[in-house]
Amino acid sequence: MEIINDTSNNVFVVEVDGKEAYLRYALRSKDVIDFVYTYTPPELRGKGLAEKIVKEGFNFAKENKLRVIPTCPYIMYFLTKNEEFRHLIM
Repeated sequence: MEIINDTSNNVFVVEVDGKEAYLRYALRSKDVIDFVYTYTPPELRGKGLAEKIVKEGFNFAKENKLRVIPTCPYIMYFLTKNEEFRHLIM
């Protein structure tokens, strides 16, 4: 499974069985990224896709020295399981 950072559409996306799960983001400044919205189609839920996509987003933020605005409610849930990314939250 390959998660793609589609920079032209500001989305991390993965395709599974012809359906897309994604994390939409917005670059707010040169050092701030806003994780706006996470979506997984109902038929793909429960497979850990959202967690994998969000982890990819946080790894991108970390590698690029970006602070994260957690607009999407799923982000705070994700951080309860992945505390190593909490220091990136604004």
